[in-house]
Amino acid sequence: MKKTSRILRIVLIVILSLFLVGTMFVRHLRQMALPEYSKDISLKGLYEPVEVIRDSLGIPHVFARNEHDLYMAVGYVLAQDRMWQMDLLRRVTTGRLSEIFGSSFAATDQLLRALRYTDKSKRILDSCSAELKTALLSFSDGVNQYLEHQGNKLPLEFRLLGYQPEPWEPVHSLNLIGYMAWDLKSGWSEIMVNEIIARVGDSLASQIIPSMKWYKSFIYNNLPPVSGLADEMIRTDRFLEAAGLQVFKGSNNWVVSGKKTASGKPMLANDMHLSFGIPGIWYQMQQIIPGKLNVTGVVLPGQPLVICGHNDSIAWGMTNAYVDNVDFFLETINPQDTNQYLFNGNWRNMEIRREKIRTKEGTEIERINRFTHRGPVVSSFKGFGSKIVSMHWVGDEYSNEMRTIYLLNHARNWKDFTDAVSTFLAVSQNIVYADVSGNIGMFYAAGIPLRKDAGKLGFRPGETDAYDWKGFVPSKDLPYVFNPPSGYVASANNRPVGDEFPWFIGRWFSLPYRYDRICQFLDTASKMKTDDFRRIQTDESSLLAKEILPGILSSVGQSDTLSNLEKQVFDSLNVWDGTMRANQSAPLVFEMIYQHFFRLLLADELGDTLFRKYYEESSMPKFAVYAVWRNPCSAWCDDVTTTDRKETLSDIILMAFRQSVDSLRSMLGDDVSRWKWGKVHTLTLAHPLGKVALLDKLFRLNRGPFPTGGSFHTVRPYSYAFGTLFAANHGASERHIFDLGNWDNSLTVIPTGNSGIPGSPFYCNQTSLYISDKYHPDVFSPEKFRGKKMVSHLFLPEKSMK
Repeated sequence: MKKTSRILRIVLIVILSLFLVGTMFVRHLRQMALPEYSKDISLKGLYEPVEVIRDSLGIPHVFARNEHDLYMAVGYVLAQDRMWQMDLLRRVTTGRLSEIFGSSFAATDQLLRALRYTDKSKRILDSCSAELKTALLSFSDGVNQYLEHQGNKLPLEFRLLGYQPEPWEPVHSLNLIGYMAWDLKSGWSEIMVNEIIARVGDSLASQIIPSMKWYKSFIYNNLPPVSGLADEMIRTDRFLEAAGLQVFKGSNNWVVSGKKTASGKPMLANDMHLSFGIPGIWYQMQQIIPGKLNVTGVVLPGQPLVICGHNDSIAWGMTNAYVDNVDFFLETINPQDTNQYLFNGNWRNMEIRREKIRTKEGTEIERINRFTHRGPVVSSFKGFGSKIVSMHWVGDEYSNEMRTIYLLNHARNWKDFTDAVSTFLAVSQNIVYADVSGNIGMFYAAGIPLRKDAGKLGFRPGETDAYDWKGFVPSKDLPYVFNPPSGYVASANNRPVGDEFPWFIGRWFSLPYRYDRICQFLDTASKMKTDDFRRIQTDESSLLAKEILPGILSSVGQSDTLSNLEKQVFDSLNVWDGTMRANQSAPLVFEMIYQHFFRLLLADELGDTLFRKYYEESSMPKFAVYAVWRNPCSAWCDDVTTTDRKETLSDIILMAFRQSVDSLRSMLGDDVSRWKWGKVHTLTLAHPLGKVALLDKLFRLNRGPFPTGGSFHTVRPYSYAFGTLFAANHGASERHIFDLGNWDNSLTVIPTGNSGIPGSPFYCNQTSLYISDKYHPDVFSPEKFRGKKMVSHLFLPEKSMK
């Protein structure tokens, strides 16, 4: 008995020891790369000392005496907090995801390499100004000195995935702008449109394809006088989204003049709608060179400049402009040599690149990328006979968005601002503006291609140069607004101009519900303060719901065969005000009806395979619902699988209602009071490695799920992927409210925190603020935050440390 007891004690001691050792090891991995924020650091090549003050939220305020030193320090600071994220984004832009995630990413890497980010970045670097080149080189130097100092003490992701990061180069920073351009592309949805036309014909397809006549809400008024191709594009987007790398989607911004504010000075708001994930896409930072530069806002990890924010003279923010900047060309290949294509009467050689893709498994996969003079060949050679499809997109054209951002950081007035945005072509944006002199405005900074038959759908003939792009609409002819009589200007990815604009811009704009709701607030506003802007940014009232709810109530209310449960659900809709609150049942019922309505509308005509692809491209179904709701006699309402009757819009609505009730009863039971929108519409902030449950549990990589209200059609924009159970996958990636009457009254918040290191107190320290619609002060004046600093340190020239 004593021997057994002794053995049990030994076993328990061993188990406890292993547990303690394991716990200590996990803690060590989580915290091994935590920076010592109070430790002075020696940097080779630094001219003068640089001070870094981190406030209580871990936001660095970097004080330097020249730009060379500033951007070297910025590179080091960003690497301290976001090195793995920077490396991951670098791998996206160079097509090297397979090396760390495995061979399933080989097709994705092939497509990413075909986009040739680095080729363009090298051209930009060769031609950019001395000041911008200094910023990029100094930034890279700072990142690389961090890597040199850390050695093997890097964030745990490097240890878990088993690799070391390579040195950073200026082209890696420039590549990030190229990736933004690709992720914001507009126009490739027309590949899928071609499949729909082939399936149902021009007449029926035209009823659900956006027409310019749909759009009534404009920003810039009073202007002067198929194949496997779509499958691979969608598959690549899905891969990137699954890894937390598909980021750029939509946005809201607006600015009001002093006549609508309490201070008599402008106020500006911006919230960019991007993918949710950890680390967040933005890094908050202030950069100061006394007497020369004082700029604050958000930085994209991997490059040194403030993308959106303000300096001491102007503020600016961005929303996606949705320019149709991708075209697909049907090329004729030479039957005697499939590496040649017909152009202007001659056989022309394609450029051939043999891509050797290394994988995590240790293998090497060879893929061939082909290019015409227009861009990459994006179809296989199967299914097209003697034809292939090449893609021409705006990212292949020379532009210099980094120049724009650099000049915005330094701009003092509207003239500086418009000069800066003139080179912002590939990442098309509505850029909103305000200055301390009281001026407000917005500029449509975009590369709008000049081309024949610009608005026509379908592949373009590639045999001649007739359909090739002939440049872009000149900057002087782009839409803009400056000091409008209304006292405000806003954008929410809606159509920017009316028919008076002579060039085709695009067709896949956001429907106007968010924009119209913002304008409802601003039309009658006066004496506004930052709290008024906060209420707008977090508003959950749905103009979409208010528009189509009467039709739902009318169609369902005509039925005399509703069950008791259906009557309860109908009653909840009947008293609903159209606000997408998390704690109510009606928003959930409405969204479920919307989903079932769309499926009933199109699945029978499109067939399962094509419907699934169309359904997953969630921007497209919204247009179909919008169109058919305005055309009750649309042939789409008829179910082609029934032969004894012709269904009407009301029939489809009633069926969608009944199917929705059945679905919700299966999900949540018979008690309608327990059907809450926030139960299924949740926000999870997920780390790319957090999908492995064990890693998430050990290292606390993910946060959530959190119940949330709103939807894709509200100003508080929590979108979800169609065909899912409503989990929010896109929304406000940051919220900024800038008060030009007193910069220190400005407010901001991000969903996560500034650090990407799971063991850091700044990993997700803003999450509780964000999910409760709260903000923190965006203090700008050095005397304000110096008194409240949490920790500070110096970067010193190497000789100063000896």
